[in-house]
Amino acid sequence: MSPATPSQAAEQASEPTRVLLADDDPVTLMVAAAALRDRGFTVREAASGQEALDALGEGLPDVIVLDAIMPGLDGFETCRQLRGMPGGEYVPVLMLTGLDDDASITRAYEAGATDFFVKTQQWTQQWSLLEGRLRYLLRAARTRHELERSKSKLARAQDLARMGSFDWRRQGGLVLSAEALRVFGLPLDGSLSVRGLLRMVPSEDRRVLVRMLRSTLEHGAVLTTDIPVTSDWYSGDHVVHVEAEPEFNDQGQMVGYTGVVQDVTDRRVAEDKIRHLANFDALTGLPNRRQLLWRAERALEMARRLGHQCALLLIDLDRFKNINDTLGHHSGDELLAEVSRRLRGCVRHSDQVLEAVYEGHGMGVRSHRSLEAVGRLGGDEFVALLPEVGDERDAERVAQRMLEVMREPLVVGGQECFVTASVGVAIYPRDGAGVADLMRNADVAMYSAKAAGRNAAALYGPQLAGRGREKLELETALHKAIERDELVLHYQPKIDVRGARLVGVEALMRWQRGGRLVPPGEFIPLAEETGLIVPISEWALAQAARQAGIWHRSFGFSESIAVNLPSRLFERGDLVDCIHQVVTAEGVPHRVIMLEITEDNLMRELQSVIPALHRLNEIGVEIAIDDFGTGYSSLSYLTTLPISELKIDRSFVRDLGISPQSSAVVTAIIALARSLGLRVVAEGVETLRQMEVLHRLGVGVMQGFLFSRPVSPVELELWLDQAMRGRGAPWIVPAQEGDPGAVRPRVLAGGD
Repeated sequence: MSPATPSQAAEQASEPTRVLLADDDPVTLMVAAAALRDRGFTVREAASGQEALDALGEGLPDVIVLDAIMPGLDGFETCRQLRGMPGGEYVPVLMLTGLDDDASITRAYEAGATDFFVKTQQWTQQWSLLEGRLRYLLRAARTRHELERSKSKLARAQDLARMGSFDWRRQGGLVLSAEALRVFGLPLDGSLSVRGLLRMVPSEDRRVLVRMLRSTLEHGAVLTTDIPVTSDWYSGDHVVHVEAEPEFNDQGQMVGYTGVVQDVTDRRVAEDKIRHLANFDALTGLPNRRQLLWRAERALEMARRLGHQCALLLIDLDRFKNINDTLGHHSGDELLAEVSRRLRGCVRHSDQVLEAVYEGHGMGVRSHRSLEAVGRLGGDEFVALLPEVGDERDAERVAQRMLEVMREPLVVGGQECFVTASVGVAIYPRDGAGVADLMRNADVAMYSAKAAGRNAAALYGPQLAGRGREKLELETALHKAIERDELVLHYQPKIDVRGARLVGVEALMRWQRGGRLVPPGEFIPLAEETGLIVPISEWALAQAARQAGIWHRSFGFSESIAVNLPSRLFERGDLVDCIHQVVTAEGVPHRVIMLEITEDNLMRELQSVIPALHRLNEIGVEIAIDDFGTGYSSLSYLTTLPISELKIDRSFVRDLGISPQSSAVVTAIIALARSLGLRVVAEGVETLRQMEVLHRLGVGVMQGFLFSRPVSPVELELWLDQAMRGRGAPWIVPAQEGDPGAVRPRVLAGGD
């Protein structure tokens, strides 16, 4: 016996192969069964065809061996009936026959036999050959079974993936698999021709598809495309993806294509949704920044190519934050949605232009006009792209139309409100060669419109660019001002005119920039806008405490230095610690520092600053209300807050002795302060007349140019020597004459 092959060894090592052996000759049946058992088979014996069929009812064997000639049911009929039984169609059948004529062999195959084995008179000695034939049949059966399983899995996978295969031959037409027929919604016994497929494609896409197919066939190229399909069985348009490779004959001629089709409608819908989310604003549905910049780049390309102008309009809502903070963010979102609806109505707005569409072939010469749209940059900023304008007047007309539609009232959150906008306009190529330049210059023009009073449109011009650069340079220099030691404090004295003595000073910030003393009105608003006001104010507190220590050691200064602080500093939890550290470092008491906050800022942030005011008062720091009388809210805060001093705004002092209304206001403030036990200081006193009227009304503490301008520390000491100690100030005598009870001015500030 020859050694077993590896495959045979594997088969023998596994479970024994079950064989059903049917033969009407008892001797042959016994000898053959014994020989097969010796070779590792499990044998079930049957003496007739009927007995073999009965045995099949108890379970199917791995292989069946039938004698062709048997009484009753012969092997041919037994095999035929076997093939009609459930599961019997795939069991391998070996037909044993002593007939070697072609007719018998053909009859065996027609009956369903898998193979045949011719018995000879010495066939019982050929067991190894029979064993080999049986094992070959088993391997073939297993291979076929695996192929069927793979085919079934593939069909299931294709069905789940909505995919199928097809073949197209120049001579044979289009043949689709069952899965491919399902992709196109056709019955399993249906068919589809190329012409029928083209009829399922919408007419507007059919011409493009035919042109593409012809080009692919001419070049024998790989076919990859998406085909939009519309048919009666669809509830809507579907998209079928096609991939196919050409096949060639022995002569190198292309004879057809083999490929797959897949229903990718869901994927296309998801891709479109993702593309929309990537290119459009979720709140307003307008093109977002990414899509706007892409459209603007395309518009500028076409403008350069065709030689026309285009425009960018930057639209920013005025005081949108007030509405958002008052009515809530939900109402703010409603407002933005309504504003976007109005703005898009002012242009030939297009939502359909996406990158994949525009970059396709066959676009018209004026296709850039479809780029026109209004988009949202973010927050309350919008941009209008006008891809072709005749001149700047076209852009200005659109801007004015936008301002007009914004003047109509809006109802959000059940509240009627009005919102205006400021519009900046930049024209290509005059105002910039690229999108970034146009955006920047439109932004400069928009801020120019805001500075001019809002609710207006402004066209960019070179003069605006100068202002913008100047502001940017100023901001950059301000960032470095502290580290370069360019900031200084000047001090303006507060005078008790009755006693002709210094009762305190106010620290006012100046910026020494390039040999020029920059007044606070030029850089403090910028510092507040950029947030630099916080480190600048911290520096001012430390510097004021340091100066108080120097003056105390120099001439016994024991009054307070008032420092103006923005309301945002009162919101800081570490403000008390900050002041404690700076005064402790200089060895001066906490009362040396007085904090001033304007009435407008106090009322705007009242609830957030109350805790800080009380903590400061507890450590001895006094609080003064600056610019008192210019506020617009309830005065009840005066009864609840730890305030020590009210400073009458200079606008009331200016008209004293001229306007009776100013005297009435000052009189009311004095009466209010006295009833609450608060000190009153009049600021902005510039003339003897103003001083005399204030003195007569009962105001004793004043500050202003009449007494001294804000000066450096050294100049303030000189002023003390000349004006106070030397009694050379012109206001001293009138003050004494106006008040017979006034005492002589004291020689030393805060001294005897």
